[in-house]
Amino acid sequence: NFMVVLDTTIANVSVPHISGSLGISASQGTWIITSYAVAEAVCVPLTGWLAARFGTVRTFVVGMMGFGLFSMLCGMSTSLAMLVACRIGQGLCGGPLMPLSQTLLMRIFRPDQRAQAIGVWAMTTVVAPILGPILGGTISDNWSWHWIFFINIPVAALCAFGGARLLAPAET
Repeated sequence: NFMVVLDTTIANVSVPHISGSLGISASQGTWIITSYAVAEAVCVPLTGWLAARFGTVRTFVVGMMGFGLFSMLCGMSTSLAMLVACRIGQGLCGGPLMPLSQTLLMRIFRPDQRAQAIGVWAMTTVVAPILGPILGGTISDNWSWHWIFFINIPVAALCAFGGARLLAPAET
């Protein structure tokens, strides 16, 4: 959840770096932010159908792997069109992760532990948009804008692997 919400704001301050690198205007660079947000918003309502059709854990793991793959492709992008297309893919894969993480928390934790688990989950939703611009600016200024996307790859891989191995009992 933290990673998906973080990616909503991490690119905001990096748009000037990305625009300069790709040779586009700053106004064209806003498509990098908008494409992700719209794709994510479109996919969130489909989550229930996807989970019912393919399984909650399977949908979560595939979404996480797709998010990691599209993050890698975003970082490797050499044009605005490629970056926007990859951000759309990232949003489509990331959209289900937020509601599915809540669903899985409710399945994993006992009723007396659920409030605490959801509280910790909610903190990621609050903290990630605050840290996004800070991390995005720091990474873009000190390394390269590509790394605002590459940092997702190990997190997504670890979460997909852990989800596939540990969440199988939560599938119903």
